[in-house]
Amino acid sequence: MSIYGDKEREKDFEYFLRNYHDFYLKYGHKFLAIKEEIVLGVFDSEIEAITEITKEHPLGSFIVQECNGDESGYTNYISSWQIISV
Repeated sequence: MSIYGDKEREKDFEYFLRNYHDFYLKYGHKFLAIKEEIVLGVFDSEIEAITEITKEHPLGSFIVQECNGDESGYTNYISSWQIISV
């Protein structure tokens, strides 16, 4: 049994990024399930992707990435505002 850890997730994410434009041209705005640099499936929602892929692959042994045609599909912006009172 192979382990799917951070290293494998990073490799699959890099594969997704390298092929992002082609994926978008081929599939449009979809959610892709990827494992070992193979697209396991293409879905309309993240929930659908997880539900379907976990029928054959254990949860946590693949990644699901949104492909929407721009960088917002694979980046998050987090900001934190703290109010300090004296």
